[in-house]
Amino acid sequence: MLLEWQAGRRTKKSASPQDPKPYKVHQSNSCRFFGGMSSADAQPSGEAIQPSVSPGIQRRHTLPASEVRPLNTQDAISVFEIEREAFISVSGECPLHLDEVRHFLTLCPEFSMGWFEEGRLVAFIISSLWDRDRLATEALTLHKPQGSTAHIHVLAVHRTFRQQGKGPILMWRYLQYLRCLPNVRRAVLMCEDSLVPFYRKMGFKPLGRCAITVGALTFMEMWYPISGHAYMRRNSEAIRFPNAPLTVPLAHSDQQMDV
Repeated sequence: MLLEWQAGRRTKKSASPQDPKPYKVHQSNSCRFFGGMSSADAQPSGEAIQPSVSPGIQRRHTLPASEVRPLNTQDAISVFEIEREAFISVSGECPLHLDEVRHFLTLCPEFSMGWFEEGRLVAFIISSLWDRDRLATEALTLHKPQGSTAHIHVLAVHRTFRQQGKGPILMWRYLQYLRCLPNVRRAVLMCEDSLVPFYRKMGFKPLGRCAITVGALTFMEMWYPISGHAYMRRNSEAIRFPNAPLTVPLAHSDQQMDV
């Protein structure tokens, strides 16, 4: 039966087989729905209709919980902020200034590695290639593409993520990554005497006093042998981007240290 208004009064009308089935009208707070189809659906549109979201539920764009990847120039400011806090408060000097960070991330980003937690940089390493047996002053600013020595300029961890083993873990991952590069034969770095035990536990060996000085600061030069293996090359992606956190086998000790 259909209802029909005539002269201000309601009359009943029998529905014939030819009459279309009437739409039921439902009133909601946001829009009207006709027979289960929204008014937006009733209008032709070339755009896909997005599913509605309950008022109390907000969409959340998730990021990887933990990601290890090479750095790029867009990461330079985050890198420098972590480095400045880590080094200036201790020694008064930064291994790399902001323009030097951008310089190396432009020349050789493949020799850098950053650890990100939910999109936030928490630890990083920046290196470049060097072509001599010992470091010299120009090694602080040059990248020698034909060199076989990875000069590690800086390893730093964000202050809120220290004492969690992230420094040794990232260094271990980085050294394993270097094994995947056919031309790299060793890694070198210079550090203050107080950090020599830290790097010894990761397998670095002292080479002697470094020829580079920064003001009154002197450094110990240390090295780590890199030998490429077919297994490492086959698994290079797993080394660079592991799915789960790794533990670090520290030399001569079962304890973990961090910077």
